[in-house]
Amino acid sequence: MTSSATAPLAGKTALVTGSTSGIGLGIANALAQAGANLVLNGFGETAVIQGAIAQIEQHGVKAVHHGADMSKSAEIEAMIAFAIEQFGAVDVLVNNAGIQHVATIDTFPVDKWDAIIAINLSSAFHTMRVALPKMRDNGWGRVINVASAHGLVGSVGKSAYVAAKHGIVGLTKVAALENARTGVTVNAICPGFVLTPLVQKQIDDIATRDNISPDAARSKLLGEKQPSEQFVTPEQIGKLAVFLCSDGADEMRGAALQIDGGWTSQ
Repeated sequence: MTSSATAPLAGKTALVTGSTSGIGLGIANALAQAGANLVLNGFGETAVIQGAIAQIEQHGVKAVHHGADMSKSAEIEAMIAFAIEQFGAVDVLVNNAGIQHVATIDTFPVDKWDAIIAINLSSAFHTMRVALPKMRDNGWGRVINVASAHGLVGSVGKSAYVAAKHGIVGLTKVAALENARTGVTVNAICPGFVLTPLVQKQIDDIATRDNISPDAARSKLLGEKQPSEQFVTPEQIGKLAVFLCSDGADEMRGAALQIDGGWTSQ
């Protein structure tokens, strides 16, 4: 029998948006290792989604997938209803879905701005407005919003992303205050650079543009922002998410936790 010490989330259900790869899948794996059943969300080929489900179920829990488009509130509502139908509750909600586009404000495509605000910010409002009342009714819940170092500082060319991530930090504080006298906590995680396909493309572009090696391009990218010059890993973010679900985090409410190699300490 698995002990509560090794599976503190046994019997709980977690829903992680944008979790078929990258940070979201890393968080989902960590929560599954802690005993939670998982509702995965995100786009991808059938084989990729089935592979993500198989990864999760290796931890001895059950996993399902819902392909809600996080820019559509009706689909978000349907996803929460699906999760409750499958498992009876959403105990842990992780808002991770996000997209990016880089351009100066005066050249930023309006449709890209609208999409980034919808997926990176509004989706978290829609998941929380549906999930929070049921968490309160159950007497326990954890909401973890994946913000970014860009939820605390700015960068040139990333107006929509920075605005959305700053918004996520503010939304987290309001939701935490509104639930401060309940068993539901709401917190944000603010990662620095994680080696995702998007970041790898930035490294490749620097290497090509400056005619330098991939290793030199990696150091240049990290050196501009992240003093440790080490990438944050999805596994590290996942472990922080598990801690936020623990009793030790009962009075962490509205926190924006940096895990960024020193980026926002400068």
